[in-house]
Amino acid sequence: MKRIGLFPGTFDPLTFGHLDIIERALPLFDKLIIGIGINSSKAPMFSAEQRLEWLNEIFKLEPKIETVIYEGLTVDCCKRIGANYIVRGIRYVNDFEYEKAIADMNRSLDGNIETIFLTCLPKYTSVASTLVRDVLRYGGDVSQFVPEIVLKTVNV
Repeated sequence: MKRIGLFPGTFDPLTFGHLDIIERALPLFDKLIIGIGINSSKAPMFSAEQRLEWLNEIFKLEPKIETVIYEGLTVDCCKRIGANYIVRGIRYVNDFEYEKAIADMNRSLDGNIETIFLTCLPKYTSVASTLVRDVLRYGGDVSQFVPEIVLKTVNV
């Protein structure tokens, strides 16, 4: 059985913290699918298509990575794409408590899908998309938090 992982998130915008988790998760799976989740209760700064474009460009030479946009339950996305693992990044202890509650709910919904937690490197613990969006809104420099392709988009 192939090990297929789904790394779900909003990636609004894509940060170096996200890339750290993706690159470290890659050797664990035969295929890693990056899922851009659409959350109807959130108003994103960047379109899902823009976020998909960033990811596709960055990983265009990595055959083990695919991308998808999805709405609804993450476990339903897993079923559609054949993923048996969900990958989540952890920065702080409170991230773990929140993520564990979601993992427990997902396991209740589908006992065949396991959640894998990866801790980010210490230099990325303060890099959160929410904070990066705030810096962007007020015209700050986010070059230390996001890849070049994202910078090109926000500096247009």
